[in-house]
Amino acid sequence: MIQLENVHKAFGALEVLKGIDLTVREGEVLSVIGASGSGKSTLLYCVNGLEPIQTGRIVVDGTDVHGRGTDMNALRRRIGMVFQQWNSFPHLTVLENVTLAPRVVRKLSKKDAREIAISQLERVGLGDKTQAYPSMLSGGQQQRLAIARALAMEPAYMLFDEATSALDPELVGEVLDTMRMLATDGMTMIVVTHEMGFARDVSDRVAFFHQGVMEEIGPPSEVMLKPQSEHLQKFLAKVL
Repeated sequence: MIQLENVHKAFGALEVLKGIDLTVREGEVLSVIGASGSGKSTLLYCVNGLEPIQTGRIVVDGTDVHGRGTDMNALRRRIGMVFQQWNSFPHLTVLENVTLAPRVVRKLSKKDAREIAISQLERVGLGDKTQAYPSMLSGGQQQRLAIARALAMEPAYMLFDEATSALDPELVGEVLDTMRMLATDGMTMIVVTHEMGFARDVSDRVAFFHQGVMEEIGPPSEVMLKPQSEHLQKFLAKVL
């Protein structure tokens, strides 16, 4: 599981996370919602060790993410992350993009990396695009490529940082469908999203962040349909 204990994160004088306590259990899908600047994306970066924290602890499967001596490469093999921008290598084919990390980081043979890559590309609906280059793909396909690339490391957890925010509206659905498939398959996921339908229909729990504080967390039926926080009520009135 992923555990956060009284996590504080600041950028200079700006405190972005103000004492976050959170546990995400195996197989759970947690959607994190809230206005821009509320600390949602920073939460993911801290969980993955991409940003340091000032105080508190983040523990993944018993490993202190920010502890001295933590093998960050080993940790990140267990935590896949998909960003707003897909960041493909433009000079590599789709297949080469997906096999790169398993070969370099996991030290897999070319044959084994290829088998995993093809399996994950088929899983996200890109099995017919192995020899294409990223520039030949739509935005939705490029984001699904980014998901396949993360899955090729065979992570235990997946973090999604507003994975659909850079897409044209007509392409959002195909990426959300891929994320729904992962949830159905039992992948543990933390999803920072503005897609309220996904948060409502797919999540086991929804967490609402406001100015660095997790104001509410619970099942979608409670958080989204019976909001207690005045800030959450105002937020939902704008986005629903």
